[in-house]
Amino acid sequence: MDEAERDKNGVVVSGSLAFDVIDSHTAADGRALSLSVENRNQLSFISIVGLKVVNQPSPFSARLQGHTNLAPGKSVQVHVTFRQTYTGRYHDRMDILFEDSQLKKRFTISRPLTAIVGNKEDHDMLRPKAPFVPQKRLARQPEVDVVPPELPASTKAVPYVVPLPLALIPRHFSNIFTSGSYAHVLHTIRKSFLPQALNSESYGRHFKHLLWTEEFQSERDMEIYDMQGVKMNFYRPNYYLEVPGLAEKRPSVLVGDVILVQACGAPRGHWFSGGVHFVRKLEVGLRFDPAFHWHKDQLYNVRFKYNRYPLRRQHQAMESAFSPERLLFPTSSHLLIDQVPVLSLRIENPLIGQNAPQKQAVMSIVKQPPGSAPFVIFGPPGTGKTVTMVEAILQVLWKNRTGRILACAPSNSAADLIAQRLSPYFKSDELFRFYAPSRQKDTIPDSLLKHTYTMSNGQLSVPPLATMKRFRVVVATCVSASFAHGIGMPRGHFSHIFVDEAGQATEPEVMVPIKTMGDNQTNIILSGDPKQLGPIIRSKFARELRLDTSYIERLMDRPLYDHHTSHGISVVKLVKNFRSHQAILKFPNEKFYHGELQECGPRSVIDSFIGWRLLPSKKFPVIFHAISGKDDREASSPSFFNIDEATEVKNYVNALRSDRQLKLTDKDIGVVTPYHAQVLKIRAVLRAFADEVKVASVEEFQGQERKVMIISTVRSSREFVEYDLRHTLGFVANPRRFNVAVTRAQALLVVVGDPAVLSLDPLWHAFMNYVYLNGGWKGPEPFWDPRDPTHTTTAQAMREKGMNELTDTMEALTLAATGEGTVEEQQEQTDANVDRPWRDVE
Repeated sequence: MDEAERDKNGVVVSGSLAFDVIDSHTAADGRALSLSVENRNQLSFISIVGLKVVNQPSPFSARLQGHTNLAPGKSVQVHVTFRQTYTGRYHDRMDILFEDSQLKKRFTISRPLTAIVGNKEDHDMLRPKAPFVPQKRLARQPEVDVVPPELPASTKAVPYVVPLPLALIPRHFSNIFTSGSYAHVLHTIRKSFLPQALNSESYGRHFKHLLWTEEFQSERDMEIYDMQGVKMNFYRPNYYLEVPGLAEKRPSVLVGDVILVQACGAPRGHWFSGGVHFVRKLEVGLRFDPAFHWHKDQLYNVRFKYNRYPLRRQHQAMESAFSPERLLFPTSSHLLIDQVPVLSLRIENPLIGQNAPQKQAVMSIVKQPPGSAPFVIFGPPGTGKTVTMVEAILQVLWKNRTGRILACAPSNSAADLIAQRLSPYFKSDELFRFYAPSRQKDTIPDSLLKHTYTMSNGQLSVPPLATMKRFRVVVATCVSASFAHGIGMPRGHFSHIFVDEAGQATEPEVMVPIKTMGDNQTNIILSGDPKQLGPIIRSKFARELRLDTSYIERLMDRPLYDHHTSHGISVVKLVKNFRSHQAILKFPNEKFYHGELQECGPRSVIDSFIGWRLLPSKKFPVIFHAISGKDDREASSPSFFNIDEATEVKNYVNALRSDRQLKLTDKDIGVVTPYHAQVLKIRAVLRAFADEVKVASVEEFQGQERKVMIISTVRSSREFVEYDLRHTLGFVANPRRFNVAVTRAQALLVVVGDPAVLSLDPLWHAFMNYVYLNGGWKGPEPFWDPRDPTHTTTAQAMREKGMNELTDTMEALTLAATGEGTVEEQQEQTDANVDRPWRDVE
């Protein structure tokens, strides 16, 4: 290309054919630019024998104004017109073919053609603040002398009687992460630390090493938030530290956490540890040992530390001797048959009475004899798995008046949902919702306050042990459920342990309540969907070693949990989808759920966009909006954003909010995108008119739904796809992320993306074909035939489009991926983890 664009043989082509940013109305009417072609060769006559735009059809067209013969010193004009109705970035090339009339020799001079159709204000506002320069992070210097913090009262609010193990990473284990290439480290972990076989005897050792592997990377990831040379304010008794990104949990800081502070110029390795006493939107309140001296002009270095308490609670569970085969590795021999028939149930929720799979799940759970194998409620999107679990809890307690339930979920929001749905059926002395004492009371739903316990000083805590034993239902997050063991509640106190959204928790998390409180009579009921996203794992090594495989997923890989052969015995698959329109549901249903899901949502909701003015097909409420944008990064942030897609998302949100017939609020619309930088850019363009539209990652939308979901896929550069694949980021790299993203919508699904990149993935390729064939396509036509199911756009098609070199480079990168040096590999992994949200695991 450099050679083609070079002026030659005395011919000079001057002028630019970069159209910059054009609004859609102007682009539809057409805009023109001109080049001057001058013959500066004083000895030869030059003629223009050809003028063409390379790709056809093209939004660019070219014409020559003037004679085709150029005498020495003469020039002509070439006019190029750009005309396009769709937003995005457009690239082409114009070739001008010349002939030297004296030498009878032909030669070509090329010029690139570029145009951006979009909103210039958006481009000016969102463009990179500074060129992207990868931040080289130096390893933290060791903390030699750390002065202990003054911790908040909440850290002592629960009267624990069982000590928590420290469970520090053994030095000889942490050293291996800097001992060589990725492949070498992985091989060493497998060969030297993990047991050869996973069984009930090796179970604890296996998962303790996986937890340490994850902790090592999590601590590294916290380093990106370290701050140098910042000020603190002091208003007795608190020191106020402003933390960028705090509101978005980047970093995640909870009351009771510790932040290290060092005065600039202090001896290396000497730090003061500050206890976090409160967390606000932009700042935290710290308290230090009295030896800490503050001055208003003093600058400080700040170090964020990974909260180890959740990990220590998981280590405590892994050290438990309770490891029965029936819970960890169940087989058909562990099935127990209750000989006593169950009388007809008085179903509390009338909808369950009309739903055969839900009713079967409740009946099976109620009939289970004590000491049964775990029971699984397999709940695809929108099928009512939490409703089913709540009904099962009610029925178990109505059948067994001495029964006691421990109900858990990975997150506080999911645990709150369980407690809120149980609350109408239980008095305050029957249902207890445990919160970590660090929880702010104003974040607790009002309906659950009566089910909490507050000390005389206003601190959240737990009632006396004798009172705790009288509750019929206790609800907590999986990790916080360790409080029951910690305060001395006897093993086996709970007849049943229920875990909702079990697919979103690691196996050690789910084992916190099971291995600390279960006994040989305790029944375990899991609810979740292993086809959706699993737990967030930051370590590539831990993912490779399957820490991201949840307990429910591992069980469902076992023969006992085949939902076709074991339906109603050990597993029930819910199949009635109460969320989505059939057009939205059909594709993921066929790809992930064998076409078994049935559309059952209320027509007033799921049909509310049928006939909408912006639908390409008025009866098909799915849009794929094809757009070729540009991946950008800025400053030292490795996260990607795409201005063109951000503008298109804004256009859709504006159209939805301004349509008076729809009567939508901001809370009816969700925007999902895999890169944190894109989250921030989209929030910026929506701030002026739709500030409460939730814009977040797929992980943050799991378990939620919206009338309208808009997906921005971001990727428009093939060279970054391999980066995503290595780190399982983005939509192209992860089928489960795709599944969660497209199944959040009730009535309208809009996907904004670059088909040239998305088509590299077979799942996305098939989805785009599905939308196109049903009339939901917007934007430039796909460059393949969507009617040909055998056609693929992978390496072969890329080569056909003249991309041999790029394809070969990507293949070489993939082959070399496992041979990279540890320093570079760890740096890239830490960069990639910028786009992973932090979970609040209390």
